[in-house]
Amino acid sequence: MSQADASTRSEGASPLIALRDPRSPAAEAYRALRTNIQFSSLDKPLRTILATSTAADEGKSTTIANLAVTIAQSEQRVVLVDCDLRRPTLHTLFGLPNHEGLTSVMLREGSPLPLQPTDVPGLMVLTSGPLPPRPADILGSRRMTEVIEQLLGEADLVLFDTPPINAVTDAAVLATKVDGVLLVFRSGNTRRDRAREARQLLDKVNANIVGVVLTDVRAERDQYTY
Repeated sequence: MSQADASTRSEGASPLIALRDPRSPAAEAYRALRTNIQFSSLDKPLRTILATSTAADEGKSTTIANLAVTIAQSEQRVVLVDCDLRRPTLHTLFGLPNHEGLTSVMLREGSPLPLQPTDVPGLMVLTSGPLPPRPADILGSRRMTEVIEQLLGEADLVLFDTPPINAVTDAAVLATKVDGVLLVFRSGNTRRDRAREARQLLDKVNANIVGVVLTDVRAERDQYTY
């Protein structure tokens, strides 16, 4: 499993540190994560990846958003999809409206994808849209499979933000439809038993866990003096 220091906490600052401070150690950690993912899939490229965690506030949304930024900065087309249909945050991170999004597309078969551009060339976002009553049913549906195929026609890589896997089944359901899963744990916060449970839940659906991102790590300053 791969690990990356993706600490981005800075009071009052944008959590998109790959944009805000691209020379920082945290931004470099996201670039290292991007490289690790690319080299872990040389035989079969990963084109669809979801991020999940064991609980809220472990940094999964910030992690997948910064990863999307760094991948787009490497001149790849990326679509970032908010599949957290319970507590969506990607529209807030990127300052985008959320009156239409994934749930809107699910209701209108054959309709164009309401992708929204960002300040990063090559990066588009599909926000959650209006919150549905049964998110897991939507993510596990045949229509969701069709939407993923549509998204792949628009991008080299599609990244999905999902709710914590220990809390609801949404991430496990979607994990059966994507190429890989990133688990996001927070240093000093994620309990070991919850981490083991998350791994077991993904194993039950034969998910391809490609790595672990450890957030909020305090790195030694002399690591970055070069």
